[in-house]
Amino acid sequence: MAAHFLFLALLALASSHAIASDPSQLQDFCVADRKSDVFVNGFVCKDPKMAKPEDFFFSGLDKPGDTGNKLGSNVTQVNVNQIPGLNTLGISLARLDFAPYGLNPPHIHPRGTEILVVLEGTLYVGFVTSNPNKLFTKVLNKGDVFIFPQGLIHFQFNYGKTNAVAIASLSSQNPGVITIANAVFGAKPPISDYVLAKAFQLDKKTVDWLQTQFWMDNNN
Repeated sequence: MAAHFLFLALLALASSHAIASDPSQLQDFCVADRKSDVFVNGFVCKDPKMAKPEDFFFSGLDKPGDTGNKLGSNVTQVNVNQIPGLNTLGISLARLDFAPYGLNPPHIHPRGTEILVVLEGTLYVGFVTSNPNKLFTKVLNKGDVFIFPQGLIHFQFNYGKTNAVAIASLSSQNPGVITIANAVFGAKPPISDYVLAKAFQLDKKTVDWLQTQFWMDNNN
């Protein structure tokens, strides 16, 4: 009897892992049909016979992004919205440009883990774990690589006197981004200033001032 229950337990465990894993590809590719009115988790596939090389192509990642903003940073996204052939493939890319002392502010990617490689310059990067809120940081130089686990708050800061460039790859065709300051103080409609004042232990006037600032979404 014990052996029978053990077998059932192992079978259930194996089944749970099978259900939890990503589904296998059922075709070579699924080029996104952006003209379709059907709403699915991702994009509807267009007829594979209508696919063309341009569906898998993007040009211009060699060009620096405009860092002439308050943050001094720019992110050039290369996800399924730029390359329809990425649909269902679970990967995307971004170029990050930093002016001296430029910042990619604290943010999260709710649907993807990020791996970043520095091409030029020096970056101070880090992420914060969930409970307990432990900070992991590292100074990265040219050729260095760092990982930001999915869903964790992270940032990149160029504290050098020269420009910095990095390339990030993410484990989702559309990883999403939630910039913490934007989401908290720039939400539309706004979060109650009473709620924010109590949450951040600030006076209401400070919260009201923060909510009037120009919050820009500058992340990948």
